[in-house]
Amino acid sequence: MTISKELLDELLKGCERPEDLLGDAGLMKELRIKLMERMLGAELTAHLGYEEGKDAPRDQSNRRNGTSSKRLKSQDGEVPIAVPRDRDGSFEPELVRKGQTRIDGMDDKIIGLYAAGLTVRDIRAHLEDVYGLQVSPDLISRVTDAVLNEVREWQLRALERMYPIVIFDALRVKIRDADSRMVKNKAVYIALGVSRDGVREVLGLWIADNEGAKFWLSVMTELKNRGVQDILIAVVDGLKGFPEAITAAFPEATVQTCIVHLVRHSLNFCSWKDRKIVAVDLRRIYSTATADQAAAELDAFEGKWAGKYASIGPAWRRAWAEVIPFFAFDPAIRKIIYTTNAIESLNRVIRKSIKTRGSFPTEEAATKLIYLAIRNFEKGGRNVREWFAARNQFAIMFDERFNA
Repeated sequence: MTISKELLDELLKGCERPEDLLGDAGLMKELRIKLMERMLGAELTAHLGYEEGKDAPRDQSNRRNGTSSKRLKSQDGEVPIAVPRDRDGSFEPELVRKGQTRIDGMDDKIIGLYAAGLTVRDIRAHLEDVYGLQVSPDLISRVTDAVLNEVREWQLRALERMYPIVIFDALRVKIRDADSRMVKNKAVYIALGVSRDGVREVLGLWIADNEGAKFWLSVMTELKNRGVQDILIAVVDGLKGFPEAITAAFPEATVQTCIVHLVRHSLNFCSWKDRKIVAVDLRRIYSTATADQAAAELDAFEGKWAGKYASIGPAWRRAWAEVIPFFAFDPAIRKIIYTTNAIESLNRVIRKSIKTRGSFPTEEAATKLIYLAIRNFEKGGRNVREWFAARNQFAIMFDERFNA
């Protein structure tokens, strides 16, 4: 629709200063109010079947019944409008629904601020400073609680039959326990899958008191119940009993320990002055071409460092069965399964959102924020780089399982 120059000239009569147009009592706000009221009047006309100012049909008892005042919260501050009514109360406007108190995507703004890690107090201060709106903590909680319905649908959605790679990890979050009312470090479990087409997809999140193989088994069972029948490669962080939990649910899965986690664990035993050189020597183990060469490099590492750091070598040997699987793969696949970098980047997004929170009052509050962080992470690009080469390797190495 084109607005004529004549109409614009008429509207702008008397506007001499910026505030005359854009101020709290300016033309733009007044025009918006009048247009909304005009549209509401048109809705009531359609509902009653007769124009305003004209007589209602003789056989119709329902009539116009004045207006009721309503104050809507918007990005322009509070907007007062007059909502037309009918006698029997059957009019249900679409533009501004009954009970609605916010317009202009204010809910999205509140959720966006919450996803950025702002507390309820911070959100209230921001809305008042920027938009001149005074909103109650209860309103903010109701808006963000609506996310929980989305979380439930997301957590129960059907998954693909097969994932070439699934990366499992957990991070710690401080949450107030519902029973003891004490703040505890709880584990947030995350499963990040890579689909047949190379698309990263967070399969779910779970919160429990501790990270343990028993709980991971329940996660595997849930994934199976949601449609996952096969995982080709499962990348884990070295938790004791985790490989058994995975293979109990997915017997054919190849379990690969995250090398970066193992290196970090090893460096915890080192003094600061030795960390760089120890890291270089460890790299010689996992950057070799074959598992046999890696074993020889591990022997050489122990020959050099066993006297000073006796715990590192045995730690690698205990995990050796889950360290060496990636040596069987082409470099195209090694780049992807070599480390849990993909989920580490997701964890960084989550930690950025939760870093301003000392703790969460409930698990639901933590779930809302972490889910919103995941949603933002997936918007940022979900395709795995150089997947085409890796896909061809998977198709050859796993044949029927990959192509089924």
